[in-house]
Amino acid sequence: MTIQEINAKTEALLSELTLKEKIRMIHGNGLFQSGDVKRLQIPALRMSDGPMGVRHEFHNDDWIPVGNSDDYVSYLPCNSAVAATWNRELARNSGRALGEEARGRGKDVILAPGINIKRVPVCGRNFEYMSEDPFLTSQMAVPMIQGIQESDTAACVKHFALNSQETERVWVNAEIDERAFREIYLPGFETAVKEGNTYSLMGGYNLIRGTHCCENPMLLHEILRKEWGFDGAVITDWGALHDTKAAAEAPVDLEMSVTSDFGDYYLANPLRKAVHEGQIPEELVDRKVRNLIRLMLRLKMIDVVTEGTSARAVPCPDRKSGCYNTPAHRQAALETARESIILLKNEEKRLPLQPEKLKKLLVIGDNAERLHAAGGGSAEIKALYEISPLMGLKSQLGGNCQVTFARGYHIVPKDIRADVSWQKTSIDDEKADDSFMENRGITDEETREKQRLLREEAVVLAKEADEVLIIGGLNHDYDVEGYDREDLTLPYAQDELIEAVLDVNPNAVVVIRAGSPVSMGRWKDRARAIVWDWYSGMEGGNALAEVLLGKVNPSGKLPESLPYCLEDCPAPAVGEYPGRPLTEEEHARMNAHLTETYAEGLLVGYRYFERRQIPVQFCFGHGLSYTTFACADLEITENSSPDAPVCMSLSVENTGDRTGMETVQVYVGRLDAGSQEPVKALWGFQKLSLKPGEKKRVEIPLPARAFQSWHTDAGAFVTDAGNYEIYAGSSLMDIRLKGRVNITKRTG
Repeated sequence: MTIQEINAKTEALLSELTLKEKIRMIHGNGLFQSGDVKRLQIPALRMSDGPMGVRHEFHNDDWIPVGNSDDYVSYLPCNSAVAATWNRELARNSGRALGEEARGRGKDVILAPGINIKRVPVCGRNFEYMSEDPFLTSQMAVPMIQGIQESDTAACVKHFALNSQETERVWVNAEIDERAFREIYLPGFETAVKEGNTYSLMGGYNLIRGTHCCENPMLLHEILRKEWGFDGAVITDWGALHDTKAAAEAPVDLEMSVTSDFGDYYLANPLRKAVHEGQIPEELVDRKVRNLIRLMLRLKMIDVVTEGTSARAVPCPDRKSGCYNTPAHRQAALETARESIILLKNEEKRLPLQPEKLKKLLVIGDNAERLHAAGGGSAEIKALYEISPLMGLKSQLGGNCQVTFARGYHIVPKDIRADVSWQKTSIDDEKADDSFMENRGITDEETREKQRLLREEAVVLAKEADEVLIIGGLNHDYDVEGYDREDLTLPYAQDELIEAVLDVNPNAVVVIRAGSPVSMGRWKDRARAIVWDWYSGMEGGNALAEVLLGKVNPSGKLPESLPYCLEDCPAPAVGEYPGRPLTEEEHARMNAHLTETYAEGLLVGYRYFERRQIPVQFCFGHGLSYTTFACADLEITENSSPDAPVCMSLSVENTGDRTGMETVQVYVGRLDAGSQEPVKALWGFQKLSLKPGEKKRVEIPLPARAFQSWHTDAGAFVTDAGNYEIYAGSSLMDIRLKGRVNITKRTG
């Protein structure tokens, strides 16, 4: 159906609706569905979280699970894991599985992917997001969106925009200069709209420059609708509206919230009353309904038939049905998990382990057997199954190897998320339970004693084992919606455990399973092998076992820097994280609790660490292999294409003895860049597989934006004339080849 046909049918159906029916369509009539219009056969929009799979069914008006057995689903790797593959095809496959499962469960909109920039490494929802880099985020988000929407399911890209922390997430006001806004935080969303063609988008909770995102005319009208030409549906985060008039005037289309008083939502009876009284023109309601009807037509939820002068909706017979819990989805989860695992360190070729020689393996750490699917806040999944690392290792090693498990550290069972009603108060600052944060980790002498006993047990066993694996990290008491961590320290006295085990067995391999950075400074230099794992889905344990045992050659690369401590990071060091009290002037004009100035500007993540020469544990883009690669013969050519003015090519050869995958990363840096600009930034990458001795030629076009910056006076991206260094390598700090190009100025 062409856009002209869609718009004509939209107008025909819109003309049939009464004001009451229009109002019913633009607010929640259930916790995860909008209102329907039975008279015209217009169905409700049905939505579901989230980025790692389709959430279980709730009762329509209460956050209580229905409890049937038909809503178990495939548990997919988190968005950080998808980004760590640096594999666009796997991102598409993950999206395809997610879209098919959502449609198979009868959903119209899946609330994914999450693409906020990882500005603060302690943000509780970082595992739901992709990267600290806007280009990598954009490149992985587009195929994921396209994969989702293949199944007549809408992706809902979130959270627009500057939703960079969970601390005071509803009440923090973000102040940012326009250049940083445009170059760091908006490109992922812009690309999702212009290239991914996302059908819907979710507004953030926070404020930007004094106005909440979902009521923000600068964000939603000037940028999203007018500048980017977005004609899809804008859905609020659940409970993100605060004023009926502001919401009516803003280009937001559907209000959702966490409470069941659906008729009292801002875009419900209060709006209907304001229209009747002449305070708000009905045309503003029409704009919202128009976007929702257009969405339904795109999803083939309805067609519109005209009979004489009247029109009505009818079911569309060729809408895809979707499916869930299929072997193909499990395979997609496994393949993504395999390529997401990152070999951070491998001195003396400690890995892979040699299963044919392995008789006694000791596995230490709660994360070796902890299942993570059911945690994390709204990212929780009712998984059909989840393979733990311990199960993956045991099932693949078989009965000839004695695998012993020692928990190693004690987890205090303080998770308030066991209360299924937490979401009712999740956005109410007066009812939030801060004891959740206070009660995590080591809190009393009894707990410390349990930690000591578990640690001593593990140390005794480590002395006798042939091989030792320590599998620790974080869990969804820490990587969780609604809260940020206080620092990067490993919880549950894990540093003490790792140090004690390395004292008696220096060959012990450390595996960190987490969704955001942790400090490894106390033992990083002592451990000979370190592996980074994620919340990697239902097949994650199998994938990790395959990598550790050498059945799969690791190929993941870090989508974010791993700093030593929070104090090294730009947001707390230069900016105002987590925010400052409002001034009197701010109190008078905004509904906020804190203001946070993004004073670090462009220097986010690796851009800051490299420019300020601050060492990190492991740099952006880092990831080792069981084989080695060499790069040679760099060529840089200028093209006439305005979209890709420069193209670089080089040869990559596998110089080792195993088949493996390498990701060629291309960075661009202006030679006369100022002190507040990055030394270089990612602008291209390609992942390829090579057999031992095999050589391939790689060609990577560089987009025009690589040579542009936002000029606020021009209100546009403008090419900055000058000399640029082109860097090609295996990571930000492992640059193999360099070349220069001179760019002449032209307006983007």
